[in-house]
Amino acid sequence: MRVFNALEEFSTIPKGAAVAIGNFDGLHLGHQKILETLCASAREKKLISLVLTFSPHPEKVLHKKPVLLVQTIEQRLEGLSKLGIQTVLVTSGKEFFSLPGRDFARDVLAGRLRARAVVVGDSFRFGRHRDSDIKELESCGRLFGFAVLAVPPVHRKGAVVSSSLLRTLLAAGRVAEAGRMLGRPYEIEGIVVQGLSRGRTLGFPTINTRPLNEITPPGVFATSAAWDSRTFPAVTNIGPRPTFGPGKTSIETHILDFEENICGEKVRIQFLKKLRDEKKFASPEELARQIGRDVRRARAFFGR
Repeated sequence: MRVFNALEEFSTIPKGAAVAIGNFDGLHLGHQKILETLCASAREKKLISLVLTFSPHPEKVLHKKPVLLVQTIEQRLEGLSKLGIQTVLVTSGKEFFSLPGRDFARDVLAGRLRARAVVVGDSFRFGRHRDSDIKELESCGRLFGFAVLAVPPVHRKGAVVSSSLLRTLLAAGRVAEAGRMLGRPYEIEGIVVQGLSRGRTLGFPTINTRPLNEITPPGVFATSAAWDSRTFPAVTNIGPRPTFGPGKTSIETHILDFEENICGEKVRIQFLKKLRDEKKFASPEELARQIGRDVRRARAFFGR
């Protein structure tokens, strides 16, 4: 997969491209439907599959709004590659967010990207102030020579699968529901750092992770921890460790039957099942007994 990091770096595709446009944060089931349509269109028309995506998030660029992202840009690119995308253009969008919709369609889509097909969600809006919709895009397609494929949203249990809903679910620790909308478990990456060794004192040594992701779901979870091409069952606690007084949120993972020192290494943690909320215990001993129960529940979960 070829990746370009700015519009001016993009090499024009002589035979044309099928282009999907979006943030694609999370690469959830709705995104996957759009990208499957993109790849099918590219194969049918013998075009290159091209994804135009944004980093930072447009809300941060245009309105300075804080948006916590489901994935890092590296995770997004890895996921796009796995879905069979051939080319990705990652841009802040500053060079064309101020363009009227018709100018964007003519100069960027048809001109620079040589789009012959454009695949978007059916609520897609574009152009300055996002004042152009699918009907306008279809009109531009007739003028500038590209077909438009508008993909309807995916629903799960009556709700539209969306990145904003995912953010809400993950912020509440509802990882099972989030996983159903992603089509896979939610995953974070991070670097293992030196902790205070409280877990070892309690009889349950942990790795402490400094996350690269912006969303870390609160609670205690059955997880898997992947390192060095190996995957291990684990229990992960995310929160401020209230038993030991107020503190910063930490990510502590007890990897079952694991004794290696991997400080400084990168790990991936997948969230499989929420076991409970984090809570304050009367003493470290009471906390240790609860962790023992958490580990037994996790072993039962993995045993199934």
